Amino acid sequence: MSTHASFPYPVKRVCAIHDLSGFGRASLTLVIPILSTMGIQVCPLPTAVLSSQTSGMSGFSFCDLTSEMPRFLEHWASLGLAFDCVYSGFLGNPVQIAMAEACMRQFLLPTGFAFVDPVLGDNGKLDPTQTPDMVAAQRKLVGHARIIAPNLTEAAFLLNEPFRDDLPLQVLKEYLQALSALGPEMVIITSAPSDNPANCAVLAYERRSGRFWRVENRRYPVFYPGTGDSFSSVVCGALLLGDSLPQAIARACAFVSHGIRLTYGQPIDPRDGVLLERALPMLGNAACALDFEEV
Repeated sequence: MSTHASFPYPVKRVCAIHDLSGFGRASLTLVIPILSTMGIQVCPLPTAVLSSQTSGMSGFSFCDLTSEMPRFLEHWASLGLAFDCVYSGFLGNPVQIAMAEACMRQFLLPTGFAFVDPVLGDNGKLDPTQTPDMVAAQRKLVGHARIIAPNLTEAAFLLNEPFRDDLPLQVLKEYLQALSALGPEMVIITSAPSDNPANCAVLAYERRSGRFWRVENRRYPVFYPGTGDSFSSVVCGALLLGDSLPQAIARACAFVSHGIRLTYGQPIDPRDGVLLERALPMLGNAACALDFEEV
């Protein structure tokens, strides 16, 4: 019998459908410590195991776990598991997307929600593992989510729009509403342009209230893999702990910025990601958040 059904479970529980990389802080090596630090149990449903994250890497090993994922779900069903959130990130093929959808249907508590981070690409291009078929499948998957968090590139692909990194605010708001029309109640777009060229923006929309929100971050001249995973994981945890949407994105932006500041200038390979271990203590202070504004 489900532990949730038999007695109130003492912590929130998340099913995290992501890959696992041995080197480089990304995906599950970020999702698990971030949500655990926020007091939330993570039950991973790994999509693949890699020797390293793939950004800027060559020669990495890759073990596809598509065939094992149904066995996870079958065993969890026999245990009667249920989740407060099903949270998907990197999915490697349409079969995995279908399994993520099945997990959302079968294992979410009535009070739970699905969170989709539709990992498709960045800087106007699809990742090498992503195809037009994957875009179509992710477009269907976001219809089962309560909240989604694409970056600007992924938003354009989901909407079948040409990529532009200079969209005005009004067009970005139209993007948010169009993405919400696919199904999710809350939509976040990361890596959005700002009026201040020294910054980048995160924009969000909540269909129920009809309100739009913006948080701005300083832009650093460096790329660290996994910052999107960090952002989405903090948002997921903050919403589970009762934060409003703008407060959740403000906390997530503050955490990502803090991690970049701690790492930038250190003599380390950027492909290893941010110094998560030094940034995690910040999550214990809910007051640590950037300013947000309604737009």
